[in-house]
Amino acid sequence: MNQKDDQLLAELAYRNWIILIVLVLLSLFWRSWSVTIGVLSGGVLVIINYRWMGHSLLKVLNNPQLAAEKGYKRNYLFRLLFISVSIYLLMVRGGIHPLALSVGLSVIVVNLLITTIKRLY
Repeated sequence: MNQKDDQLLAELAYRNWIILIVLVLLSLFWRSWSVTIGVLSGGVLVIINYRWMGHSLLKVLNNPQLAAEKGYKRNYLFRLLFISVSIYLLMVRGGIHPLALSVGLSVIVVNLLITTIKRLY
């Protein structure tokens, strides 16, 4: 990766948190803790997943051997299990609003959309 790519990754990571804060502040207008906690927990969950995936990919790209590839696949399944169990526990045991969780989980998508629009224009 070159310097511009490193700056882009740092900018994406920073903007993820900014978007999450804005969404959490907007969720306060509903005056419901289940909505606010849903947006916050979904955002934090997706940011953790995004960073975890980035570290896994860098590990495989820096060491492209068969063992690293198998480790990435194992890590992928573990990450998928972690995310699915977390979402299940948040919705069933945590009592958060499902649409609020979906809004929180869309932080990365919104960030990538903003980045794409910025790079096009």
